[in-house]
Amino acid sequence: MADCFSVSGLISLAEAKRQLLDKISIIQDTQTVTLDAALHRVNAATIISPINVPAYNNSAMDGYAFNVALHDSHTIPAATSFNLVGTSMAGAPFHGELAPGQCIRIMTGAVVPDSANTVEMQENISRIDSHVVLEQPLKLGKNIRCAGEDIAQGKTVFMPGQQFKPADIGLLSSLGIAEVQVKRKPKIAVFSTGDELKLPGQPLKAGNIYESNRYVIIAMLQNMGVDIIDLGIIPDDYNQIKAAFLEADQLADIVISSGGVSVGDADYTKEVLDEIGQIDFWKVAIKPGKPFAFGHLPNSLFFGLPGNPVSATVTLHLLGVPGIKKLMGTRYSDPLLLPAYCTDTVKKRPGRMDFQRGLASLNAKGELIVTPLSHQGSGVLSSLSQANCYLVLEESHAGCAAGDTVHVQLFDSILSH
Repeated sequence: MADCFSVSGLISLAEAKRQLLDKISIIQDTQTVTLDAALHRVNAATIISPINVPAYNNSAMDGYAFNVALHDSHTIPAATSFNLVGTSMAGAPFHGELAPGQCIRIMTGAVVPDSANTVEMQENISRIDSHVVLEQPLKLGKNIRCAGEDIAQGKTVFMPGQQFKPADIGLLSSLGIAEVQVKRKPKIAVFSTGDELKLPGQPLKAGNIYESNRYVIIAMLQNMGVDIIDLGIIPDDYNQIKAAFLEADQLADIVISSGGVSVGDADYTKEVLDEIGQIDFWKVAIKPGKPFAFGHLPNSLFFGLPGNPVSATVTLHLLGVPGIKKLMGTRYSDPLLLPAYCTDTVKKRPGRMDFQRGLASLNAKGELIVTPLSHQGSGVLSSLSQANCYLVLEESHAGCAAGDTVHVQLFDSILSH
């Protein structure tokens, strides 16, 4: 097989994403889980509401429910008196009928009788023994939440592809749905390569560094709701790297390695991939993160991330995450780019799309501004830790001055939580 790493040309981020997504198929395996295990899972079936929500007309506040006799005017004047004939509490409804001119005491969420046509808050009512008196005019139809107002029985609530958020779990519970059909979680195998890498807590010798890429990668994957297979640190040894790839290929849907995709003498990853896999592209016209590799192993997909920490994180975020979302079967849309005033000079040479790290905020006028961080090196992980957005600078961008408008991409929950 030809050496895929000898290709000199770069492809654009958009083209890299297109090729990557075109080669990934959605997981078809499904399983049924209870609601307490449904968070971050991807819905696999159309979910129809079996009930009305709310299930009955109920009060929006504590007060009194009235049967107001209908006249030409739908407003009842202040000082009108009503007979108080009962109470409706949440879970303990009033079972009688209200005649015109009668009312009941009612609590928030309690059933509003069919014979009641308005609710008034208690602050606007005076009570004298078994009578209540309006302290201000009363309008019909106030403060009643009607049955099915939120969700009508038979309405489609979720389509396949919805990745369940906390509010979605509560909504399912409010419908009385105890179990949902979801896609199988993708299995993602992760390892880093490099003789220089040491685990936190181990002593450092000359030339050693603490390994950080795998920790960032795994943390990001945890925010996505996938199954993670951590294969640790693999030394710069051809046989051990090959064994790691073969093991990962048997265990996972996607294999993510960090380091070893450059052109150094000890970067055996490219040799292993030439032997057992296929690389679709290797160089992307972005900064940081040019040497991102995407391809196939016999049974899995492969994402090869650069060794520099910022480059590894950014390429996983920009290319790996959309690919994993496609595999999961969840809906994906390109990130929203927002215009912002730049507070400082930004240096850039045309050629590659640049994702500089910055801090976005609002100024005194309520305008979005962004401050680029001073250290933008691909090895400066603190720039990602301190930032809350990218300054997205297109290939042709040649830098800008303070006060110019740039586009920012706010960090999402995968990178910021």
